[in-house]
Amino acid sequence: MKLDIVTPERQLLSAEVTSVQLPGMEGDMTVMEAHAPVITTLRPGILTVTGGDGPSEFVVTGGFAEIGETGTSVLAEQAVPRAEAAMDMIEAEQKAAETARELAPAEERPALDQRINDLGTLATTLGL
Repeated sequence: MKLDIVTPERQLLSAEVTSVQLPGMEGDMTVMEAHAPVITTLRPGILTVTGGDGPSEFVVTGGFAEIGETGTSVLAEQAVPRAEAAMDMIEAEQKAAETARELAPAEERPALDQRINDLGTLATTLGL
């Protein structure tokens, strides 16, 4: 299936793959060819792509994935290959989420608390 990973700055990947594991807001999900069409929100985490060259991992800070029968498009807030992930990127996202939480109405705080937690988990997973 076709996979495109795009950020506001660039197209990070456009390739034929056999599967992609996404860090969905409702939980991790694996997408393969002939998947039912769906759009999902992404949480901060590791996106794993499996193709002819073996698995590749990318760090995403959030965004959306549009899944179709023949392909998937990931529209990420930020995405980098795992080897390029740096603590300053995670810390900047955490600081922005903490600031947003301080200013948010009470009903929006649980989602921001979850984002802060997901970013902390991502930093730990990356060993940063």
